[in-house]
Amino acid sequence: MYTLLSGFYKYLTQKDEYCILILGLDNAGKTTYLEAAKTKFTKNYRGMNPSKITTTVGLNIGQIDMHGIRMSFWDLGGQQELQSLWDKYYSESHAVIYVVDSNDRDRMHESKEVFDRMIANEYLSGVPLLVLANKQDLPDCMGVREIKPVFQEVGHLIGRRDCLVMPVSALTGEGVDEGIKWLVESIKRNSFARPPKTEDT
Repeated sequence: MYTLLSGFYKYLTQKDEYCILILGLDNAGKTTYLEAAKTKFTKNYRGMNPSKITTTVGLNIGQIDMHGIRMSFWDLGGQQELQSLWDKYYSESHAVIYVVDSNDRDRMHESKEVFDRMIANEYLSGVPLLVLANKQDLPDCMGVREIKPVFQEVGHLIGRRDCLVMPVSALTGEGVDEGIKWLVESIKRNSFARPPKTEDT
C-alpha cells in the first residue's frame, strides 16, 4: 500500500525537467548570472558573494523550479580550451543562454565567432536562444542597440526559433527576472519539438 501511495505521490509531484546551457566567453558573467537567477527564484537561497566567484573550470549546475517545470542550468567554462567540450551537451539541451560581456569591446569579435560556431551546430537547431548583453551597470558598456546587429548577422542560422537579445546586469540582478520568465514560456512552446526529460526520482 505504501509503495502504491508513494508512487502516486511521485506521479502527482514530478516535474518535467528542461536543461538550459549557459555559454559565452570566460569572464562574461555566466556564473554570476546563474547565481542571480537562483537567488531570485529559489526561496531562502543565499547566493555566492559576487567577489568570491571565480572562473569556471568545467561545469556549474543550478536548478530552478518554476510554473510546474524544473530547469537545470549547465554553466560551462568559457575558456578557449573548454569551448571544444560544449558540443557534448548540445543534444541534451532545451535552450541556450549566451552571455556577452557588453563592456569588453576588444573581445566582441571573438565572442561573435564563438557564437557563430555554436549556433551552426545541428543539435541546437530550433532550440530557444536568449542572448544577454551583460554588465549593463558599467558606464561605458555597449547597449543592446549596438550589440544586437552584430549577433543577428547569422540570422539564417538562428532561423525561426524563439530568440531574444536583452540587457542585463548579473551583478545588480536587473533584467534577470524577465529573461528567465521569457525562457520558461519559450521552452514550453518548444517542448513539442524537443520533449522534456521526465524526472524518475
